[in-house]
Amino acid sequence: MPAPIPANLDRLATDARLLLEQLCRQPSIAAQNTGIAEMADLVEAEMRETGFTTRRFSIPGAPPILYGELKGGPYTVLLYDHYDVQPPEPLDLWESPAFEPTVRDGKLYARGTSDDKGEIATRLIAIRALREELGQLPITLKYIIEGEEEIGSPHFEEIIKPHAKLLKADGCLWEGDGFEPDGRPELGLGSKGLLYVQLDVQGTGKDAHSGGAPVLPSAAWRLVQALATLKTPKGHIRIPGFYDDVRPPTEAQLQALRDQPDTDAYMKESFQLDRFIDGLAGFELRKRQAFAPTCNIAGLTSGYGGEGSKTVLPAHAMAKIDFRLVPDQDPSDILAKLKAHLTANGYDDVRVTVFGNAEPVVTPIEEPFVQRISRIAHAFGDQQPSITPLFGGTLPLLGALRRHVGVPGLSVPGDPVYWANGAHSPNEHVRLEDLRRAVHFNWYLFQELGKK
Repeated sequence: MPAPIPANLDRLATDARLLLEQLCRQPSIAAQNTGIAEMADLVEAEMRETGFTTRRFSIPGAPPILYGELKGGPYTVLLYDHYDVQPPEPLDLWESPAFEPTVRDGKLYARGTSDDKGEIATRLIAIRALREELGQLPITLKYIIEGEEEIGSPHFEEIIKPHAKLLKADGCLWEGDGFEPDGRPELGLGSKGLLYVQLDVQGTGKDAHSGGAPVLPSAAWRLVQALATLKTPKGHIRIPGFYDDVRPPTEAQLQALRDQPDTDAYMKESFQLDRFIDGLAGFELRKRQAFAPTCNIAGLTSGYGGEGSKTVLPAHAMAKIDFRLVPDQDPSDILAKLKAHLTANGYDDVRVTVFGNAEPVVTPIEEPFVQRISRIAHAFGDQQPSITPLFGGTLPLLGALRRHVGVPGLSVPGDPVYWANGAHSPNEHVRLEDLRRAVHFNWYLFQELGKK
């Protein structure tokens, strides 16, 4: 039997939308240090309005991590979210301004709606509703909301390490899952690791007339030739030893992927394509998405990119590369192997700058906290949840939480996300129906976790 529905769910959904609009009107772009301090003040005020006792964890030069505690029953859950967002560029592709929340066709558009302010709003509104109904929460909540997730959480470990004992809990709920197109709740048990680097090549001291190409070094050609050594046309990463530490998936993880619904058509529609790499489909597509490490060119610039022509030989070329890593790959080891590979192939002049790294983290399906959440998710909609053992993105903080807090965790469908939210892209949005369902799920989940 599906979960009970709060009598005032429509009002709660409206409250969540209004709160989300308020949060999204305040820019909070970590990469540009825009609006971060103002956003921290706003979020902390909303946490206090909800009933949390708050404090700030901080170090010089970094945005604060907001910590809130709301005492209830003995079972304790640690919640994680972030109040920073991705830059909104390219601005000309937005159909309405990125920081002016706009409702169109049952969807709320603004930067941060799905990643990750939507979950902050739905969690806070659900908690307020429970306190209004019950007087006291059936569980104790500890809540950390950081301001640097979108730039790799570079200070997260340093900031939370002194407070590790305070963060102890029975389990942790990360950001980030919703419902499958068929209505099944989604559970995410881990994230890939990350190594983000920038490769720079300097050819001449300044841009030159392209007539000098017979005798002058080209930074652009030098860079693309170096990039071509990293990966074969078939997708195999050529760096020696890159795959040495890849841990094979377990049978339980593979079975979880077999049990997931087929979303190929939805993904093709979302990404506007006819076929996936190598014609992948179904289980094999989901398996590669979950367990294949990657070498991705995230940005590539050199020379003239304006309208019309300019015959120039560029002096400088740059590429941004992100490697998504799987258990048990280590970003420091991959960095060393990348540098050794470039040197061995005669590209020791390519300068490598590291902008982010994080280890892969995965919670086993057999973990009791995962099993408990899975049963609650099943009861919520009277459907087995869809379990993703390892999702393609990275939550940089998870390694620090595992090392210092040691709490088992996963993401649950308390976030108003779906397969085409457009997170990190222009026209990011949430569907209002998903906002309503996320409030309902959080309301139900926090009650059920308080039961023995």
